[in-house]
Formats: sequence, structure tokens, C-alpha cells
Amino acid sequence: MKHFIARQPIFDTKGRVYAYELLFRSGLHNYFDCDDQDHAAASVIANSNLLFNLDEMTGSTKAFINCTRRVLLEDLMTTLPRQQAVVEVLEDVEPDDALIAACQRLKQQGYTLALDDFVYHKNYEPLLDLTDIIKVDFLLSDLDEQKRLAQMMIPRGIKMLAEKVETHEVYEQAKEMGYQLFQGYFFAKPVIISRKDIPTNKIQFLRILKDVHAQDVDFKKLALTIQSEVSLSYKLLKLINSAAFALRHKVTSILQALSLLGLREIRSWVSLLSISSMADDKPAELVVSSLIRARMCEQLAQPCKLGDRQADMFLMGLFSLLDVIMSRPIDEILKEITVEEDIVATLTGAEGQLQQVLSLVVATEKGEWEQVSSLAMTLHLEEKAVSTAYMDAVKWAQDIYSL
Repeated sequence: MKHFIARQPIFDTKGRVYAYELLFRSGLHNYFDCDDQDHAAASVIANSNLLFNLDEMTGSTKAFINCTRRVLLEDLMTTLPRQQAVVEVLEDVEPDDALIAACQRLKQQGYTLALDDFVYHKNYEPLLDLTDIIKVDFLLSDLDEQKRLAQMMIPRGIKMLAEKVETHEVYEQAKEMGYQLFQGYFFAKPVIISRKDIPTNKIQFLRILKDVHAQDVDFKKLALTIQSEVSLSYKLLKLINSAAFALRHKVTSILQALSLLGLREIRSWVSLLSISSMADDKPAELVVSSLIRARMCEQLAQPCKLGDRQADMFLMGLFSLLDVIMSRPIDEILKEITVEEDIVATLTGAEGQLQQVLSLVVATEKGEWEQVSSLAMTLHLEEKAVSTAYMDAVKWAQDIYSL
């Protein structure tokens, strides 16, 4: 079977990534290549060490993996390392004696146990004695139920995970109720602030973005602009001297770096480093997501017959979260820097091929497989191109971010 994977971050109360939930699928055109869902899920779990590297997908954090009844009863999760794998028992699994025994075996071996989309029933009591984490769907449950579950479970030593947290307001509410873990796209929704409230360092990096994307770039002037921000100069020199570029001689000046990279490349890398610096007060995952989107857009340029626009596609993905990082509307930000008109149009909501590529990248990131299937067919992309581009982007983003 051909396999596809997406990942969704799970954060702690300080905005750090605690784990990723890995979402599997056996192909773009249907959810599984056989009629038996248990068998298909079991096959994916049993072979996952052969299909991908857990460290590459999770950055050495924990991996939440959905488990059907058959996966649990046949002890198939034991093929994965107990220090990393979190056994996520799906909500439709009946907690009978056989299932409890299977979960006891996993706990004895040191695995972390989580219950997905939890709704309390007394039948779950034996399972709760083994449970480390409970996931509560914040879209399907009301505020009273969310509070009640937290008050019941936290005293029992169970961590509460708020799932499908889509706004910063809901995130704050969940923290107040005692939830310790959070999953959703609240970090990717901008909290808009006024211009006068923008921190000085972000204004400086926005000026650098403006200069590097000007129509007529003076390399000497640009080098002086970059040098005015010490952290950016350091990061650029560290990056260009890394294994990612494999240059024969060490680069010791910003002007030399600009000359070696060329304008299109330097726009990409200076933009990347500037955005990384601007996001220092936001979850690190925001920068990683920007990098993944940038790399995946770049990787899809060739199969989408946009091979001469790889640098533009890179910037499109990189800038797709710029409104969140700057806490300002994207159309307002883009007025202050010079970017290709169709990139501006795409980032501000215009339809077209570029918008379809960006939507495909975001859908893959979220594991929205029906949307992925539809957009892949529209763009005439092969299944392998989408899967390969995403897997490459995740590994590349983590390597670059570690620098």
C-alpha cells in the first residue's frame, strides 16, 4: 500500500510542542485500500517503523497514534518505542475485559495511554485507572462538560488535553479550567493589534523584509541593513556556512554571502531568518509550520509546471503565516514589502493555481484528506509527489530550525 501521513502539534501551557498526533492514510483517493478498517489500521501501525522515521516526524517528541480495537488486542503498538508512542484509544472502542487486559499489558511495558474524544460513562472506570491523558473535543462538548471532566479527572492524576481548540480565547479558557495540553489551530489564528503596539524589533525586521524585496536592490546597502541587526547577521553567516550549502570556502561577510547566494536565494533566506526572529514571542511551531509550508510549496513548483518560480513559491508558503507572526492583517503587511503581484493576491484570498497549491499544502498539514484528494486531482499531481514533498518538507524544516 502507498501511505500518507500528516501531523498535528499538541502544545503544553507554555506553548511548547509536547507531541504530535500522526494521522495516517493509505492513499489519496480513499481512506483505506481494503474494506476492513481494523486490518488497514493495524497494517499501518505494524509497519510504521519501516515506512517513516518517528524522530523525523516528531522532532524526538512523543507521537500520538490512533488505535483501533484490533491494534490493541493484537499488541501491535509494541512495534513502536514506548518512550515515544502514545497509545490513543479511539472513542468507539468498547472497554470490555479483553481491551482492559490489552491496555494493562501496554502500561506494564511503559506506554502512555490516552483516551480520544472522551465522554464519561461508568463503564470506563477500569480503563481510567490506566489512563494518563484524556482528550476532550472542544467543538462537540459544552463549557460545563469541559469543566466537569477537568474537575473529575485532574485529581486522579490524569492530564487533560483540549482538542480542536481553534481560537486564542478558547485556549485561554481551557488553561483556566486546568487543561494542561492543547491541540488545534489556535496558534495559527492572528490576534490583531494596532500599529502603535508593534514591538520595535518586529518593525526593524519588517524594514529588512522591505529592503530585500525592493524592485532595485543595492547589495551594499542591503548588506549594511542586515548588519544593523546583529542576530540576523549571525544567523545568516551560520546558515550559509552550514552543511546545507556545502560551500568550499568559509563565508565571513554579509556582502560576500549576498553575492554568493544571488538575489532570489537571498530573498528566501533573509525572509526566513527575519520571520524566525519576529516570531520569538510566539510558539516555535509557528516558525516550523512556516518552513514546512515554504519548502513544500517550493517542492511542488516543478510538478505543477511552475519550475521557474520555485523561489516565489517558497516565499508564498513562508509568508502564509506572516499575519499571525506580526499580529497584523496580511494585506496591510504586504503593502509595506514588494512581492510578486500574484503572490500578494494568493495570500489575500484570490483564487487561482497558486491558491490551489497553498490550499493543498495547508490541507496536507491538517490531514484533511478529502480536500487533499480533490486539490491533487485539480492540479494533476501524482500521489507520490504530494507525499514526498510533505515528508521532505518536515525533515528539512526541522533541520533548518535546529540551525
